[in-house]
Amino acid sequence: MRPFSQTITFEDARRLVLQAGRPIERTGTIPVEQADGRVLATAIVANQDVPAFDRAAMDGYAVLASDTSGASEPSPAVLRLTGRVFTGETTETVVAAGMCIEVATGAPLPPGADAVVMVEHTTRDAEGRVSVLRPATPRQHVGPRGGDIRQGESLLTPGTVFTPARVGAVTAIGLTQVEVYARPRVAIMCTGDEVVSPGQPLRPGQVYNVNRYTLEALVRRHGGDPVIVPTTGDSLAALDASLAIARTCELIVTSGGSSVGEHDLVIDMLRAHGEVIFHGIAIKPGKPTVFGRIGDALLLGLSGYPTSCLSNAHVLLVPLLRLTARLPEWVARTVDVPLARRITSAPGRMQFHSVRVEDGHAVPVFKASGDITSMAHADGYVTIPAEVESLDAGTPVTVRYFE
Repeated sequence: MRPFSQTITFEDARRLVLQAGRPIERTGTIPVEQADGRVLATAIVANQDVPAFDRAAMDGYAVLASDTSGASEPSPAVLRLTGRVFTGETTETVVAAGMCIEVATGAPLPPGADAVVMVEHTTRDAEGRVSVLRPATPRQHVGPRGGDIRQGESLLTPGTVFTPARVGAVTAIGLTQVEVYARPRVAIMCTGDEVVSPGQPLRPGQVYNVNRYTLEALVRRHGGDPVIVPTTGDSLAALDASLAIARTCELIVTSGGSSVGEHDLVIDMLRAHGEVIFHGIAIKPGKPTVFGRIGDALLLGLSGYPTSCLSNAHVLLVPLLRLTARLPEWVARTVDVPLARRITSAPGRMQFHSVRVEDGHAVPVFKASGDITSMAHADGYVTIPAEVESLDAGTPVTVRYFE
């Protein structure tokens, strides 16, 4: 056993993690249909007007506004119908004085016309005469050419995160591909002689590899590309072999082997191949967290206990990953509610206590660092400061949701 010589505060740990992070520089070109959630790497300037023509903004009739001056229900302006235009069609018929053309919403405005009268403000007889019951003004119900996007306009700037609407904007100018920043590659390196993959029979003392799947899901959700390293045994030789795969990634996340026991060798691997930035945080769960650098890769070593691993991944890995991926900082949704029952906390350590929000109260669900249901049955967590040893039932708390 090699006890911790000292631990740092969570605030210092988070600061050091974010100071070490660097936004990714790699880029790549992808199809527009895959762009949602990706970060744009180059400016997009509109190469055309959208729409590329004046168009009807309502179903109705294209007219000369001057023909409808003074029109009313008792004294309508009567126009002669000379054709119709649907979306995707054009006409060479010119709307001249005393004429009108039926148009559908989105159809190109016929030549000569300068307004559209809504069909609701007209009547039509069997001989094709259209009675306009209200006067129109020039450009009424006309969507102008370039009214949405003007050619030469800066449409999206580098660093913009694509949303469905932004995907629509670039397809509106005909683009089929966009250049985006690459997703950071995150090596997930689970350690432990006792860890086996789901689907295999468990021998005495073995557990299934929960962390590989929770970390993989979290990495995907926050903009990373997980790289799964085969489960690594508790030896330096095994760790070194796995590191040869992992160090090609921007980030390395290990689970297990980060504490102070005889088989906790992640710190030894880090010291042998890189730089230790810190080892040990005054928090619960997650005290044996280690952070450092190996070459160009940053390594975050998390506890092998599932709740500790996932809890600390939420508060340390997520901000680091999003910074690296050039995504906006994750701001947790919060709610202020009273605590359902009393909880205690280890003195001298900040605690992240998982809770479920139920009937307007924060219900504690934390069991132990090794119990994944401490997280699976939780909506979020409350933070208990290091100097606070207990919170009584009814105490107002702020719940930070995991998602």
